[in-house]
Amino acid sequence: MDLVFSSTIELAAAIRDRKISAVEALDAHLAQIDRHNEAVNAVVTLDREGARARAKKADEAQARGAALGPLHGVPFTLKDTHETLGMKTTVGFPPFADYVARKDSPVVLRLKAAGGVLVGKTNVATMLADWQSNNPLFGRTSSPWDLSRTAGGSSGGAAAALSTGMTPFEIGTDMQDSIRLPAAFCGVYGLKPTEHRVSLAGAFPGPAGAPRSVRLMSCLGPLARNVEDLALILGIIAGPDGSDTDLAPVPVEDMPKLDLKTLRIAFAPSFPGFPVANEISAAVESLAEQLKSAGATVEEAKLPTLDLHDDLTQGGALIGMMLEAAQREPPEEPTPVSRWFEALARRDRSILAWDRFFEGCDVLLCPVAMTTAFPHCEPGTPIKVDDREQSYWMLPAYGAVFNYSGHPALSMPCGHDRDGLPIGLQLVGRRWSESRLLGIARAIARLTSGFRRPPGY
Repeated sequence: MDLVFSSTIELAAAIRDRKISAVEALDAHLAQIDRHNEAVNAVVTLDREGARARAKKADEAQARGAALGPLHGVPFTLKDTHETLGMKTTVGFPPFADYVARKDSPVVLRLKAAGGVLVGKTNVATMLADWQSNNPLFGRTSSPWDLSRTAGGSSGGAAAALSTGMTPFEIGTDMQDSIRLPAAFCGVYGLKPTEHRVSLAGAFPGPAGAPRSVRLMSCLGPLARNVEDLALILGIIAGPDGSDTDLAPVPVEDMPKLDLKTLRIAFAPSFPGFPVANEISAAVESLAEQLKSAGATVEEAKLPTLDLHDDLTQGGALIGMMLEAAQREPPEEPTPVSRWFEALARRDRSILAWDRFFEGCDVLLCPVAMTTAFPHCEPGTPIKVDDREQSYWMLPAYGAVFNYSGHPALSMPCGHDRDGLPIGLQLVGRRWSESRLLGIARAIARLTSGFRRPPGY
């Protein structure tokens, strides 16, 4: 059994069946971190002693016949944004360099209650505000497929650690493609759930007593090396928690087994006015043809009649208003409340337009990002896409459309480009339908190469 590239489900089963111990699983992952982390710089905080103590307790609990959770003894890392008791949470921001929360966030509590063994934290963009994971505290994270390129952001450390066998799963945050883009760049799976599906409480450190500012468009979701693990972790972390009052009491259903012949799939090789590499749009078209041959009903998407560029602008404006409200000293001319309600009304129109779109299909297949992993650069530097320079700020466009609309979307690996870099494609579904979206992804994944281990790991 290759412990570091086993799935979360396989690891949990092996520990439960006493084929391996929790300590053995932990030691294998620590050895992988020691072997490869210096090059990719994915794991930035490591709690060896604490993790070993937790793994030993897991083995002791099993020996005395205690009830086992679905993650019993499974080691894991977390993006360096989740508040964790006794472990630093820095978001790559010097003022938070030594910040230690007084309690675990609800998501961390649930993972620990399920039996998971927290090992450490993974690298992020400073304050989660870029699509490269680089910050003054820990430096930059590189793609395991090409160290001269970025692993993406802001969940780049999470995706790189997962891709290289340092952790079997991760929990990212996604306000503008920040789970899906790095998942695509590193060749793993990443799910952005429906907005208000997973608690945001404790997902971002803030001054004690300050009101929570990020209430819209941002989501927490799992990254994994297969769809089954995504479903397992979503079932653990989703749902009301007594802290985040925005959460909807919508149950997470079991992931269904679906026949491709029953599915209606819309595909879009690109969105109007959005740049995309030819190899990525070709991958969309190729997979669409394979799905059609497999018996699915496949049609090129008739996208909603929305100005998607304006949606991105409006989404950015909403983010700006939330951040403005979080400032300790508001600007001299703060945004009037009427502007906030106008912005929400504008957003409602887009949400409803996409709701109507999904009345005619089960899923939308489209790009995750305009390019595969690009060379490290200063934020704002134009990015070459098929030898043409494109705006850096369009990097998350295909994903950010669905942060604005709130619909669930996942990134799945689908082959490699001419440079050997992973291509990730995006599947988008109806709101509150993550389980069905995951079932669709599992059915489609049989036609793709799925996760592939990067060379040398």
